[in-house]
Amino acid sequence: MKDWMKIIRKLSTENRSLPGIALIVIAAIIMEVSVALQYQSAADGIRSEVQHRAETELQMKNLEIQNVLTAVEVAVANLEWDVEQRLSQPDSLYMVTRKTLLGNEIIMGSAVAFEPYYFKEKGRQFSPYTYRDGEKLESKQLGTDEYDYHSMEWYTAPMKAGHGWWSEPYFDEGGGEMLMSTYSVPIHDASGRSIGVYTADVSLDWISQVVNARNIYPSTINLMISRTGKIMAYPNEDFVMNRTIIEAPLFAEDYMQELILKKMMAGQSGHETMYDSEGEKLYAFYAPVEGNTGWSMAVVCLDSEIYGDLRSLGKRLMLMVGLGLTLMGFILWRSIVNSRRLAATEKQNTSIESELHIASAIQMGLLPKVFPPFPDRTDVDIYASLVPAKEVGGDLYDFYIRDEKLFFCIGDVAGKGVPASLVMAVTRTLFRNISARETKPQHIIDAINGTASEENLNNLFATFFLGVLDLPTGRLRYCNAGHSAPVLISAGTDSEATVTELECESNLPLGIMKDWDFIVQETTLEAGTTIFLYTDGLTEAMKADGTLFGEKRMMRAITPDTPKGIVEHMTKAVNAFVRGAEQSDDLTMLAILYNRKKLSALLQRSLTLPNDVNTVPQLAEFIDGVCEALHFDASQTMEMNLAVEEAVVNVMNYAYPSGTVGDVQIDAEANEERLKFTITDYGTPFDPTNFAQADTTLSAEDRPIGGLGIFMIRQYMDSINYERVKGQAGDTSAAKSGKNVLTLRKRLK
Repeated sequence: MKDWMKIIRKLSTENRSLPGIALIVIAAIIMEVSVALQYQSAADGIRSEVQHRAETELQMKNLEIQNVLTAVEVAVANLEWDVEQRLSQPDSLYMVTRKTLLGNEIIMGSAVAFEPYYFKEKGRQFSPYTYRDGEKLESKQLGTDEYDYHSMEWYTAPMKAGHGWWSEPYFDEGGGEMLMSTYSVPIHDASGRSIGVYTADVSLDWISQVVNARNIYPSTINLMISRTGKIMAYPNEDFVMNRTIIEAPLFAEDYMQELILKKMMAGQSGHETMYDSEGEKLYAFYAPVEGNTGWSMAVVCLDSEIYGDLRSLGKRLMLMVGLGLTLMGFILWRSIVNSRRLAATEKQNTSIESELHIASAIQMGLLPKVFPPFPDRTDVDIYASLVPAKEVGGDLYDFYIRDEKLFFCIGDVAGKGVPASLVMAVTRTLFRNISARETKPQHIIDAINGTASEENLNNLFATFFLGVLDLPTGRLRYCNAGHSAPVLISAGTDSEATVTELECESNLPLGIMKDWDFIVQETTLEAGTTIFLYTDGLTEAMKADGTLFGEKRMMRAITPDTPKGIVEHMTKAVNAFVRGAEQSDDLTMLAILYNRKKLSALLQRSLTLPNDVNTVPQLAEFIDGVCEALHFDASQTMEMNLAVEEAVVNVMNYAYPSGTVGDVQIDAEANEERLKFTITDYGTPFDPTNFAQADTTLSAEDRPIGGLGIFMIRQYMDSINYERVKGQAGDTSAAKSGKNVLTLRKRLK
């Protein structure tokens, strides 16, 4: 490049027309280099995007498959104890296998298979088996001389391993009469000796549907292999369970096929580059199916589909570069000075516009924008509005429902521009992530403030109001971190309604002091009450002469209406006040109408049991009676039994220390909309909802306590909520130290 510049400078001193030519030559070089760099950058970006999409697709398929397998494993784990309890009555085991299928539509068959001559009166092979025959459930004795299950993998593998086992896919001739995989767990007698297995059969027809449901590109190949390398899912169904990857005409390079098969069978994840028989470059991404199945999936994409558009664009860009250089030679003598000035201005404007666009997209993309947000609910109505003063702003609001609780917030970041917008995005993300696993406002606000304080490099803080509204009861717990106090609008006509500020304790805004002790408050909302939240962009809306809208004018402008009506009426009032003056701050409003109906009670029953698991049969009778009164069918009744029994047994086992005697009270209440079970004990604090979801790949002995039970309860109930209620002063009863209250709710319609 230095030699070229020397030549150009020398020629320029000899001919005054050469500077323009030199400029064109330099521009051509720069444009060529720029196009090449942009092309490479785009190619790198596409490569990263493809890898991300492939890995995401594998994760999604993995999750869908794992949900199915986990449901089967949970179903077997939930009834394993029932099998072992019935060993003295072998014929009653048919009831367990039928119960397995009744509660789980995905399970096609279930068997309890015993060691040879375990029941001498039943002969060498005894295996009660229930299977689906169309819409009916049929039962039979599985073991025969022609069907000797003692040599089959689904029996031998779990007996040898001593834990749950997914069998290699097989066609069960003489049993389920379909391509299936069987999940088996060993069962034991009273002495702990393995005496057989308890199984659940799953048809594998759905595997191909899940694996081939979506393609990253039209010609993408999705495949899945078993523990031994056989193809379980492939676009050509003739290859399923008949060939391995090496035997499929997919890759031209045998050593690459063997390498991928070896890595997939070893449960590894990664990606490889190879070529097909026609020389087309391929990219293979692979990952194992979580759990102990030994299965693995792969996504194979064609290079031509990934980079075809980019290469076509590159050719067009080169053509445009040529045309542009030709045009540049024509207009260079007239525009060189102006074009430099214009280029600098455009570059600066583009940078500013890009920054503002990104920040605005971050902000508005994170906020709920669909109203009404919960059209199927009648107990709550919400409407919100955010109008930034500039291209971007620092206001935020958010809300969602989990476990029949409405989590909501509103905030205002101090400062303007992109930094404030990014702090707003982080604060909203922290609210969502933390409240997704935590119910208490104290813990949520402490966690958000801790993170905001640690990462506050720009010394930006945010005022913030957080609320958790229990929808069935109207109980509102909230914390105000330096924000404007919300307004409560009671039910009634204009003349009867009252408008008051919600009482709020003073707290610091978020991000100022990491260890600040936030005060959480509580109140109960009556049906028909509306909570109106806003940022100071409302009260500080300003006329051209500097007059503020103010709190008094705001309170007078509030009238009872729907949330949307309140927000829209307030917006009109502000616009009429400022009379076209430039907006000085972001204006954000959030209105929440709590409108729980008072429903008449259909049922109220109670049962008190000692903390003794031997009394569980009494609980089953109690639940059966409740379900019968509400006209539940057999499947729904069984779900209620499983969920409530799991919760009560957990309380009996963990709320009271070993050797301690205590009571567990179960209250059942039902109205027109929901059934509620309230489980109360006076033992040590024990929150079962804090346990992480169980890892079903572990054995029952290695699995953490509680996770599997909560997983199952959430499958059958609409919400689960735990509260530790403090004892009353002066109380000398068992409730003096407080009580655990676990609430399970199920919608009736």
